[in-house]
Amino acid sequence: MGKVANISPLAPTSYPQMPALKGVRLGAVEAAIKYKGRLDLGAIIFDAPATVAGVFTKSKCSSAPVDWCRKQLAKGGARAVVVNSGNSNAFTGKIGLETVKVSADAAKKAFGCKTHEVFLASTGVIGEPLDASGFETHLTKLEKIARENEWENMARAIMTTDTYPKMSTRSFDVDGTTYHLNGIAKGAGMIAPDMATMLSFLVTDYPVASDLLQKLLSKAIGPTFNSISVDSDTSTSDTVMLFSALNGNKAVSSAKDKGVGALQKALSEVLHELAMFVVCDGEGASKQIEITVNGAKSAKSAKVIALSIANSPLVKTAIAGEDANWGRIVMAVGKAGEPADRDKLTIGFGDVTVAKNGQREKNYSEEAAAVIMKKAFIPIHVDVGIGKGSATVWTCDLTAEYIAINADYRS
Repeated sequence: MGKVANISPLAPTSYPQMPALKGVRLGAVEAAIKYKGRLDLGAIIFDAPATVAGVFTKSKCSSAPVDWCRKQLAKGGARAVVVNSGNSNAFTGKIGLETVKVSADAAKKAFGCKTHEVFLASTGVIGEPLDASGFETHLTKLEKIARENEWENMARAIMTTDTYPKMSTRSFDVDGTTYHLNGIAKGAGMIAPDMATMLSFLVTDYPVASDLLQKLLSKAIGPTFNSISVDSDTSTSDTVMLFSALNGNKAVSSAKDKGVGALQKALSEVLHELAMFVVCDGEGASKQIEITVNGAKSAKSAKVIALSIANSPLVKTAIAGEDANWGRIVMAVGKAGEPADRDKLTIGFGDVTVAKNGQREKNYSEEAAAVIMKKAFIPIHVDVGIGKGSATVWTCDLTAEYIAINADYRS
């Protein structure tokens, strides 16, 4: 939380116009959790009970808010999600458990709901107690200023080392009625998700039952948030939550409903876009990298190999230096521990094949590769040569700025 870099050179040039969703209000306030003069406490408030789904970190050191959400999720209903930045309330023992209870009780009083209808998330420094004693006052103020069009302020309130807010939206029609899906996310470092990412919250006004909502979210997570990495480190706080604002409407419970397919498509697109925003805001990132592995024994094996490449500091630093160093790709494939045939391995950067059938491509052009490596988006293609399994993952390069940001994080 110390030094925050300038806005990423990979940042989007504009932010989407997020449509207002009936019965869904958002707000953000300054609670001075770590710094003064910035929004750091936000909430999404549902005027009527919403259904909810969630996926969370598999870290064995999960945060107190993650533990709280897991317990409340089974009850299937939500009236609010409260998120703070500046402190993750992780590795805080019994104090952390008391803090989530205080936070939930503060939301209950401020928003007029039940405690189990409150979901919580925190992001920031690990190991420092979070003082939530003022949350009731802050949330009472937040409730009064909450509006349907405050998506950007909510997205800003959950940022830590992020350099820009991350927002995405899609609309879809069902029987002549237009529905929406809005999503926000935060994340720039400590990104190697395992059933989630850092933090992401999505809301649709299409009425869906919690059980079906959970299936849709779990299905969409794999090829999106679970296929990115910035630095190979999985957070203690990873949380993705999807809410359906029912507004008193009957919730769809059948996967065969004509609107469910449209929602699944919108969800996949929004999650993918948010995941790419996280990669492009990787701490110190100057290049976005897409790694596609084909010819593996299975899709699972292909993904392991792809992540081995994505998480290699040597690969990432070579790309930061605009060096098409395929030897480091070979190294990463070999160390992955998955079946591979050295003498059938083919590697390419963009449309330039640099190695084929286990050796440098005879017509390889260093000049052509140099053109590819100077671009902001670097596609890497690997064919393992032994099967039909394939997978794609996304990452970013590793620069000196990443070290600067993280060396100064707690100061």
